[in-house]
Amino acid sequence: MRIDISLLPALAAAFMLVFARIGAMVALLPGLGETNIPVRVKLAIALLLTLIILPLHRAAYHIDMGSLAPLLFMMFYEIIVGVVLGATARVTLAALQVAGSVIAQQLGLGFATSVDPTTEGTQGILIGNFLTLLGVTMLFATDSHHLVIAALNDSYTIFSPGEPIPSGDVAALATRAFTAAFRIGMQLSAPFLVFGLVFNIGLGVLARLMPQMQVYFVGVPLSILAGFLILAIVIAAMMGTFLDYVISVMHDMIPLK
Repeated sequence: MRIDISLLPALAAAFMLVFARIGAMVALLPGLGETNIPVRVKLAIALLLTLIILPLHRAAYHIDMGSLAPLLFMMFYEIIVGVVLGATARVTLAALQVAGSVIAQQLGLGFATSVDPTTEGTQGILIGNFLTLLGVTMLFATDSHHLVIAALNDSYTIFSPGEPIPSGDVAALATRAFTAAFRIGMQLSAPFLVFGLVFNIGLGVLARLMPQMQVYFVGVPLSILAGFLILAIVIAAMMGTFLDYVISVMHDMIPLK
């Protein structure tokens, strides 16, 4: 009995190319790409996804083992595609940071910061960090991360291995992702913008009626208290809107069958 191992080098090259796309995406995904996630966990998830995706798209890779340059070009292409997919998913979380920053400014908590667990240990607005952690938790609790895996699988339809990178489509995707994140962030914080406007107008009228009253020392505690009450009332609707936004972004990355 003789075992044919002539396909092993090509299979190993295809495995590395698929791993390059998936590994770059996993490194940026919300909930998996954070610095507090052990590197071994990220590597294990990327390897597991590679073993699942490779048999489905092995035929898409036409590898010439006689030359190194085409292989390096395909490796660079796969890394770029993975970064685009992961960064698009990561930008969706920016909507919660935008909303948190606006809410904090309206409540007078703009200087209340803490270490942002989703970045490299940088400081972030406290309310924004809370909303970000809540958003990541809800993504996994509602199994919305399965859409990310589906988008990764269907990315081989949009970004076929070995083809030129569609820079125009990538730029359009990045533009839509950033503008949508800012728009959704402002929509999520809309109740607090209305509250801040009405509350500050009321404080201005009160200051004119009672000049001897220390409006600042009275207004700041009331603003924080009323703001947290509003947050407790609307947070369910806020996170529901955010989940719908994330699902729509993921569906945009999945081509119509």
